[in-house]
Amino acid sequence: MAVGSMIRVCATAISTNADNGRKVIFRFAKEFDPSFDRTSQPLRVIIVWRYQSETGQPVAEEYQRMNELEDALEPHLNKDHFSTLALVSTGEGLREWTYYAKSEAEFESRFDCAIVGAPDFPIEIHTALDPAWETYEEFKSGLVGDAT
Repeated sequence: MAVGSMIRVCATAISTNADNGRKVIFRFAKEFDPSFDRTSQPLRVIIVWRYQSETGQPVAEEYQRMNELEDALEPHLNKDHFSTLALVSTGEGLREWTYYAKSEAEFESRFDCAIVGAPDFPIEIHTALDPAWETYEEFKSGLVGDAT
C-alpha cells in the first residue's frame, strides 16, 4: 500500500483464528491528511482474490501475482486522488483490497487501463455506495491493541 498524499500513516494488524491458529494480515490506512474529505470518495470497491492454501496464506507465486496486480493498479487509481486503498486483508484463502473511489465508471476505466495486456487475474469486483466509509470504520472499531 503506497502512502499517497491523502494517507499520512499506514499500519498492519494481525488477527488469529482461535479455532485453527491461522492468521489474517491487514494493511490499512491508519491516519489521513487533515485536508482529506473522505466523502469525496463515496464508492466502496472490494477486489476479491480467492486462493487455495493449507496454511491460509497464499503460496509465494500467488502472493507475487497479487502484488503485481496491486502495483499495476496503484498509479492509475491513486492519480489525482481519485481513489484510496483503505484496507487490504490476506488470509484464510482470501485477499481483499478495499478501495474508496469517486465514481464506478471511472474506476472501471482506470482499472481496465491498469491491467491491459496482463494475464487474467482470478478476481471478483464488488461495488457499493459507502459515503460514510462504514466498512472501513467497522474494521477500525474492531481493532484491539496497538496496530503498527
